[in-house]
Amino acid sequence: MQDLRRYVETLGHQARLAAREMGRATTAAKNRALIAIAAAIESEREQIKRENAKDLALGREQGLSPALLDRLELTDPRIDAMAEGLRQIAALPDPVGQVSDLNYRPSGIQVGRMRVPLGVIGIIYESRPNVTVDAAGLCLKAGNACILRGGSEALCSNQALAACIRQGLAQAGLPETAVQVVATADRAAVAELIKLDRYLDVIIPRGGKGLIERIVAESKIPVIKHLDGNCHVYIDDRADLTKAIAIAFNAKAQRFGVCNAMETLLVAEGIAAQVLPPLAAKYREAGVELRGCAKTRAILPDCLEATEADWYTEYLAPILAIRVVSGLDEAIEHIQRYGSGHTDAIVTEDFTRARRFLREVDSSSVMVNASTRFADGFEYGLGAEIGISTDKLHARGPVGLEGLTTQKFIVLGDGHVRT
Repeated sequence: MQDLRRYVETLGHQARLAAREMGRATTAAKNRALIAIAAAIESEREQIKRENAKDLALGREQGLSPALLDRLELTDPRIDAMAEGLRQIAALPDPVGQVSDLNYRPSGIQVGRMRVPLGVIGIIYESRPNVTVDAAGLCLKAGNACILRGGSEALCSNQALAACIRQGLAQAGLPETAVQVVATADRAAVAELIKLDRYLDVIIPRGGKGLIERIVAESKIPVIKHLDGNCHVYIDDRADLTKAIAIAFNAKAQRFGVCNAMETLLVAEGIAAQVLPPLAAKYREAGVELRGCAKTRAILPDCLEATEADWYTEYLAPILAIRVVSGLDEAIEHIQRYGSGHTDAIVTEDFTRARRFLREVDSSSVMVNASTRFADGFEYGLGAEIGISTDKLHARGPVGLEGLTTQKFIVLGDGHVRT
């Protein structure tokens, strides 16, 4: 344990030194690094896939669920997406150094705000090795150093990606220690990492609810958290049926093991008999198990009975809870009671109801006539995301470059003194 503590503290010390260099790095240098990392990932594609295959084989032996195995797998399209994400981050404006709200005060001084890096960011995540690249790229462009602790199930994949990241940083003349990937599967490393308040400025956990609750409870460092994604789609009785079926099907079945997949479908009573049978047929064809309230089961006799626990559950699996509600008020009440503040959508052609839903549903993303699957940094034009924050401070929703910076006041004078 002493050796592990010393190892993690060394990572923190190196990250703090690297953060000073990253804070003054030019935009050009950071962009060169991002592009070099993307090229390294593409050139090392086969090695990355070999290492990923080791993780997948071990995961199957250990009985990981299909959803977790899906998150873990690095296919060619996902490797391409990682490289493309880095290039998109490179193309984004650099937030560091941006000055806003610069105004003259009666004293003659100018007061404004400058955007600056957070410093050293610790990111703790599970399963998805693409998070290693997204996190590294965003932290790098925002001028931060970071320590990344991926799940033990992705150890080989993450180390292969870490080698590409170090290569790109070195090519750009930036410190390789600006991005450090914890090289041990020992779970005690997490406990040591969240104590490093001397070196780390913020912790971002990304994974299961149990992991995040533990980090929030035990961390000595401020946390930007993403709890579960219990997402809803509400089909209003003034919805376009074609849109409603397409959106509700995509929100659940486009991909199951992701936080922005719909977990509960709410349907207005006046339209339920029209929309549920064709939707149920599509869900069953996609292998989705349906669990519904009594009104749902009256329309869909083959639907299983939903329990109170189903309304709270983030399945991350081909399971969907369905509830027939009286209308917009009951839909909003359901979301407020059971939702996790992640992403919720309404399907309606009624502008007034859409505006009400946008105003009253208190989630990090609220949508009208669109699938919840769009709640994603890439889709929002952020280039990539570190996670989706369900907090209200300091960042909310997909956390991109701006969420990885803060602001400080700047004052410009010319010999001014206070009288």
